[in-house]
Amino acid sequence: MIRSPYPDVVIPDQSVFDFLFAELDDDDRQRVALVDGPSGETTTYEQLRERILALAGALAERGLGTSSTVALHCTNVPAFAVVFHGILRAGVTATTVNALSSPEEMERQLRSSGAELVFTVSPLLETALAAAAAAGLGRDRIVVLDGAEGFASLRDLLAERRPAPEVSFDPATHVAALPYSSGTTGRAKGVRLTHRNLVANVAQCAPVLDITPDDRVLAILPFFHIYGMTVLLNLAVSRRATLVTMPRFDLPQFLGLIQDQRISFVFIAPPIAVALAKHPLVADYDLSSLRGLMSGAAPFDTALGEAVAARTGATVQQGYGMSELSPVSHVIPPDRLGELPIGSVGVPIANIECRLVDIQTQADVAVVPGQRSGSGELWVRGPNVMLGYLNDEEATAQTLDADGYVHTGDIAEVGPLGEFYIVDRLKELIKYKGDQVPPAELEAVLLTHPGIADAAVIGVADEEAGEIPKAFVVRSPGSEVGEQEIIDFVGEHVARYKRVRLVEFIDQVPKSSSGKILRKDLKPAG
Repeated sequence: MIRSPYPDVVIPDQSVFDFLFAELDDDDRQRVALVDGPSGETTTYEQLRERILALAGALAERGLGTSSTVALHCTNVPAFAVVFHGILRAGVTATTVNALSSPEEMERQLRSSGAELVFTVSPLLETALAAAAAAGLGRDRIVVLDGAEGFASLRDLLAERRPAPEVSFDPATHVAALPYSSGTTGRAKGVRLTHRNLVANVAQCAPVLDITPDDRVLAILPFFHIYGMTVLLNLAVSRRATLVTMPRFDLPQFLGLIQDQRISFVFIAPPIAVALAKHPLVADYDLSSLRGLMSGAAPFDTALGEAVAARTGATVQQGYGMSELSPVSHVIPPDRLGELPIGSVGVPIANIECRLVDIQTQADVAVVPGQRSGSGELWVRGPNVMLGYLNDEEATAQTLDADGYVHTGDIAEVGPLGEFYIVDRLKELIKYKGDQVPPAELEAVLLTHPGIADAAVIGVADEEAGEIPKAFVVRSPGSEVGEQEIIDFVGEHVARYKRVRLVEFIDQVPKSSSGKILRKDLKPAG
C-alpha cells in the first residue's frame, strides 16, 4: 500500500451547503463570487447564498425533497452555481447533464436517474424538450434559467421568496450529486457521490491547490463535469475566490478574459494546453496576471507542460482523478513544483491510499524509493470514493472492491521521487479532448444501421484531440454503405465529442472465444 505523503485532513461532518456557506463573515459577504464573462455582471457571496436558499425553498414548495432527483442541463453561467447548490440545500440529488448530450443520451439519463424536474438554458432548450418528452416529463417540469416563452425561469422561482426547508440527512450516505460516467467500459452509469464525498475532496485538495481569496479563477472547464464541479466551483467557493464563467471555449475570448479580468488561475484540459503552447494568437494578449495553471481530465507529457509554462510565465501543475473519486486523487503540489516532472500526475493527496497491482498476478508491484517501479493498475481508497453506481450492482462490484478500493482501469508507474505516471489504460475508454467516449456505446449505435453487420471502435492517437474514435466496420451482405454515411449516421445519435472520425472496412471483427472484441488486434503495431 502507498499512502499520501501528506497528513490526513479532518473531513467535516457537514452537508455541502453548510461546509461552503454556513460561515460567511462580513468581508466574505461583499466579495464577488461570480462574474459572467461575456457580460461582466457580478454576484457577491451574499447574493449567491440568498439565491441558493430561495431556490431551495422553491423546490421544497414543489414537493421535492430528500427522495427526489433534479436534472441540471446547463453551460458555465453564474446561474449554474445557484441551481446546483440550491438543489443540494433542499436535500435533493442533482444529476448534472453534459451540455453536449444528444436528446437520446439525455433521455436515458433522465429515465435512469428518475429526475422529476429539469433545469436548462435557452440555447439547450430544444434538446431538453425532446429528452424530457421522451422520458415522460411535461413542459411544466422544465425551468429555463434565462427565460423562454411558456416556461418558468430562475427569476420566477427566486421571486417566490420561499424559505429554505428544514432538511435532515446523513452526509455520509445521502447522495448529493449523480454525474454520469462510463467507468472503465460500457454505457454511462450514475455515480453516487455523497455530501461527504464532495466535502472530503475539497478538504483534501485545499492543501495542494493553493487558491486564495485574492485569486480570480477562469471557469472554462464545465461545471457539469465532476472536475469542474469540485475543483473549480466548490474549491474556489470554499476559498472565497472569484469565478469568471465562460459558457463555451473560444480561444480569443478565453485569452481576452485572462487579460481583461486579470485572471490569476485557470483549470484546463490538455487541448487548451496545446493551444497555449502553440497557437500564434497567444502572443497578442497580456497574460501577465496568470500565476497558475492546473491540468487534468487526461495526461499530457513533460514537453507540453514546459512549453506552456515557458510561454505563459505561469506555473503548471497536473493532477489525476475520475468521477468515481469525486474526482481528485493525485496532484503535483505547489511546494514540489520544479522538483516533480510536469509530465507526472504528482502524488496522492491527503487521506488517500493506493495500490499498484500487477494485472496478471494481482500482486502488488514493488515500489522502491529512488527507483522507477514496474507498471500496474492503480487502485485508490479514501473518503472521496463513491457509494457505487446507481442501480448497477454488477458494475459497482467490478469497480469498487470489498476493501474500498476503486480499480481505476489506468496503468500507472511510480517514479524515483514517489511521483505517479499514467502510462496506459486497461479500460477501453477513448479520451477525446479530455471527454470520455465509451467504444461500446458507439458500437451499439453502429449496429443499428442496416448496412452494418458488425463493428468495433478504438481510439487512435491525434495531436490536437489526444485520441479520436475510429470505427472498424463489417458491411452487411450487399451493402455499399460508405465512410461519410457512417460518420453522419453516428453523429445523429450521439454528442458531438463522441462522433466517429475515421472508418475502416474489414472482413471480420477480431473477438475472443467468449465474444469479447480484441481491440488490441485492431491497433497499429508499435
